[in-house]
Amino acid sequence: MDYTQIKYAVADNIATITLNRPDQLNAFTGTMMNEIIDAFDRTDADDDVRAVVITGSGRGFCAGADLSSGGSTFARGGSDVETRVKGVNRDGGGLVSLRIYESHKPVIGAINGAAVGVGVTMTLPMDVRIASTNARFGFVFARRGIVPEACSSWFLPRVVGISQAAEWVYTGRIFPAQEALDAGLVRSVHEPDDLLPAAYALAREIAENTAPVSVALSRHMLWRMLGADHPMEAHKVDSRGIAVRGPSADANEGVTSFLEKRPARFPNRVSEGLPDIFPNWEDPEFS
Repeated sequence: MDYTQIKYAVADNIATITLNRPDQLNAFTGTMMNEIIDAFDRTDADDDVRAVVITGSGRGFCAGADLSSGGSTFARGGSDVETRVKGVNRDGGGLVSLRIYESHKPVIGAINGAAVGVGVTMTLPMDVRIASTNARFGFVFARRGIVPEACSSWFLPRVVGISQAAEWVYTGRIFPAQEALDAGLVRSVHEPDDLLPAAYALAREIAENTAPVSVALSRHMLWRMLGADHPMEAHKVDSRGIAVRGPSADANEGVTSFLEKRPARFPNRVSEGLPDIFPNWEDPEFS
């Protein structure tokens, strides 16, 4: 796919996805939705990619849905972000959030400016969010006469707790990076010129020290267990994971390199397929 509303680059085992409509503060469109999803398909298929960084071009990260259609923006059929799957209208932001949730690679959001509406909800399934001092956030849906989207009613309370999520959603107010930091929405706040270097430093720490398959499985374990109803479910998955990975070439290399006091060279690759440690775990089908 040729990208027109994002930029995609890979360097030093890190993929960078840049939302790229700077004159519109990277407002979200159906085209951008499809391009982001395609980019995550690429990162999952590319063994050279060990981590993904997402940021925005220009002054904004993403100012929310493109409102150029006026009052009919969110009417059925009135927005190019609305998508039909199996004959059912699907929220485009939700399709992006679900794709990020399914990523095999860790995802770091480098939020450089305004992140409002879908511009903030799409960041919730990212593993780590860091922000510029210029960043501003807003779950503004009630102020636009709609409701939270992009699966944020599931993600947001898990990230910051139900009371903080409720306050931000019910008021719809815009809040600064420091408030996002205090509530745990972002991990750290940086001066604008320091934002991407901080994101890349974290991505490199992952890329240079860990086994790709172990990271992919660990990512799925952590996110999926948020929905488990008892720690026994985690114990079952942990046990299967250790049983599968324990005899692997990666485990042998991890222990041997530690004993020999040298950097590990993990041979297993995500593209070769991940072990199924979630038997009988079916992805929910939209209906």
